[in-house]
Amino acid sequence: MIATMLAAAALGQSVDARLLRFPDIYKDRIVFTYGGDLWLVSSEGGTARKLTNHPGSEILAKFSPDGTKIAFTASYDGNTDVYVMPSEGGEPKRLTFHPGIVYVTDWMPDGKSIMFRSPREAISNRYLGAFTVSVDGGTAKALPMKECGLATVSPDGNTFAYNRVSTENAAWKHYRGGLQSYISFFDKSTNKYWEMKHDESAYLW
Repeated sequence: MIATMLAAAALGQSVDARLLRFPDIYKDRIVFTYGGDLWLVSSEGGTARKLTNHPGSEILAKFSPDGTKIAFTASYDGNTDVYVMPSEGGEPKRLTFHPGIVYVTDWMPDGKSIMFRSPREAISNRYLGAFTVSVDGGTAKALPMKECGLATVSPDGNTFAYNRVSTENAAWKHYRGGLQSYISFFDKSTNKYWEMKHDESAYLW
């Protein structure tokens, strides 16, 4: 997409890309949200192909480790849940069924489950815990992190890197108050928690 915009700029064409959000890349493919739908485009640039066409919105798409599936958050039928679909397009499959909102964060390394954040076990929507749900559906399982924003996991599935506060939609710059998105780490095999040094390099976004 960036290559496409640069090419268009070189030709003097106007490109309006203000609504492109939440990109994820797998090898030579990029999935992103535009206008509330998911789109797929080559990393070399070119014409993007629309993957979803539901009246509800789809965000936070993530390729599976093998690139064959895409997990995403969607607001369908009055609820916000985790869905999965083939990466080339197809019918989305709903994986969570809970009134609490969810946000997909990443796939677990084995590709068998998806990590997401949700306030479903919290006393307030301000506190989003981390959970996983099988790609086949079923009951979500809580992870040890009770405060979770953006998150990812190490290849062995044991160590999580995450923001305790979700601020990816914040509009401020150079903010240094109490909502800073420090990178925290948790190793579930040892129950060890630590944080990256608190400076401007400690941002996932």
